[in-house]
Amino acid sequence: MPVIRPSSDLRNKYNEISEFCKKNHEPIYITKNGKGDLAVMSIETFENLVGKYDLYQLLNRGLEDIKNNETKPLAEAFAEIKKELYE
Repeated sequence: MPVIRPSSDLRNKYNEISEFCKKNHEPIYITKNGKGDLAVMSIETFENLVGKYDLYQLLNRGLEDIKNNETKPLAEAFAEIKKELYE
């Protein structure tokens, strides 16, 4: 169940909001005039979310490469990686 708080809590109860976000690793939804306005989360949770997004983008790119038959044998791929690492 999402936690919803009024925008005044950002000013009046910032420490409480910060502690909740860090402890529970989930956002708090902030309302303004009774309507959804913002989602507030810890930096750790945000970075985790961005990391997942980046991973999903890479996986989708890989699936597109497979679909378009733009792949190479594993040994060839590893050889290219080794070459880049050690040159």
